[in-house]
Amino acid sequence: MNSIETVGLIGLGKMGSPMAGHLIAKGFRVIGCDPVADACAKARALGVQIVDSPREVARAAGLVIIVVGFESEVEDVVFGKDGILAGAGARPVVALASTVAPRYATRLAARLGERNVTLLDIPLARGEPAAAAGKLLIYGAGDVAAFEACRPAFASFASDIFHLGQVGAGQVGKMVNNLLLWACTAANDEGLRLGQALGVDPRRLREALLHGSGTNWSLESGAGERPMPWAEKDMSIVLHEADLARLSLPLSGTVKEVIKGLKIRKGYEMPEEPH
Repeated sequence: MNSIETVGLIGLGKMGSPMAGHLIAKGFRVIGCDPVADACAKARALGVQIVDSPREVARAAGLVIIVVGFESEVEDVVFGKDGILAGAGARPVVALASTVAPRYATRLAARLGERNVTLLDIPLARGEPAAAAGKLLIYGAGDVAAFEACRPAFASFASDIFHLGQVGAGQVGKMVNNLLLWACTAANDEGLRLGQALGVDPRRLREALLHGSGTNWSLESGAGERPMPWAEKDMSIVLHEADLARLSLPLSGTVKEVIKGLKIRKGYEMPEEPH
């Protein structure tokens, strides 16, 4: 494959906007779209060429990265009236950075393959602070040659990039990562509350725990102290995939309910997937 010079971003929000900034800093031309006018304005200030639709992004870019929240939104930006495939003759590599069910990613790759469009599976981990710092983690999958051609673009915003196999494997990696993240977040919350009930200041206890065998990324980053908009979605994917694989994951079911209770107690929003 030829080297990628122009990168398209569909979704210029809290993840997509800093990714665009890092791409531009590394010399890539970036073109993008987002339904939110404020997101477009902020991205334009970074140097992103703003267009009206995914179709226009696909016409101009050799690599199009999808950074939206839900499978229904992926469907719209790919197959909608003004979607990626509506761009006559457009054949960019499409990289799915959204977190979706592994089986959906596999089906999407097959559907795009019928149109001679290559799909790469690149869900992102570490969250918004890492996006801002250019230190995201990519659980990658898909055609190796296409992946390697896109690696310089990915490396502009990700410090750790892994290739795990065929499309769907990246989503499996992200799914397992999220299961462990929310399990740790739930355990951290219960442990610190127990310590507080027994008279130990939670801030001092947390500082000490970070140096012990119970330390984890969630405890270190304070993940449980920020809104967790995707927690229920992440755990629903885990449990649905486990059902399809005929696996019993009782801890995962408990984690989903504990995280929900934590969010309710802290007053965090609990968004639902759009229909």
